[in-house]
Amino acid sequence: MTKSNLTGVINYGVGNVRSVCSAVEAVGGRPVLSSDPAELLGCDRLILPGVGAFAHGMAELKSRALDTVLKTAVSDGMPLLGICLGMQMLAQSSLEFGETRGLGLAQGVVSLIQSADPARTLRLPHVAWKKLERKSDAAGWLFQGVDPDSHFYFIHSYAVPAASTDVVAVAEIDGNEFAAVLAVGNVIGTQFHPEKSGPEGLKMLKNFVMKGDMIHV
Repeated sequence: MTKSNLTGVINYGVGNVRSVCSAVEAVGGRPVLSSDPAELLGCDRLILPGVGAFAHGMAELKSRALDTVLKTAVSDGMPLLGICLGMQMLAQSSLEFGETRGLGLAQGVVSLIQSADPARTLRLPHVAWKKLERKSDAAGWLFQGVDPDSHFYFIHSYAVPAASTDVVAVAEIDGNEFAAVLAVGNVIGTQFHPEKSGPEGLKMLKNFVMKGDMIHV
């Protein structure tokens, strides 16, 4: 398959990959839903979606050798977007149900989200539309044309801490901030679902699909 604005969507049995494919198509991309290494490495960019538990997601990636594919793609300079669980798996590890190593493509240890008040116990999963607060000018191309007052759809119980090195935008729950967007080199992660976040979410997804060549490794 020749390259022509192809966006590989990693098919590893975790998450609603069809909604991601539909969203990519809606913003002008050509989605390629696949678990075939050669097919994925022939794309222009990759998306790692995901919903559910970290350990299960990593096990499914490894069982298909897709963890190696992702690391090879990133090393070769291919843009990669991780969504929700997909973003978490970019990190070094997760403390969900014990410690599990991640892909190590971004800094941070995924942990249970908590209130800023230690006496309060949050009701999880956290399901909400949240506004983003930029913490860095990195990956500015991703936010081009996106209303800074817009809200994005989150559903999760774990997150990368806001203080992690590669965090470029945060959201908050009960006074406590957590990572909403990660960016390091050609790797991007969104804890929220851009494909489920209405017009502004699709603008951000379109920026990745159509402007990914603005990434500098």
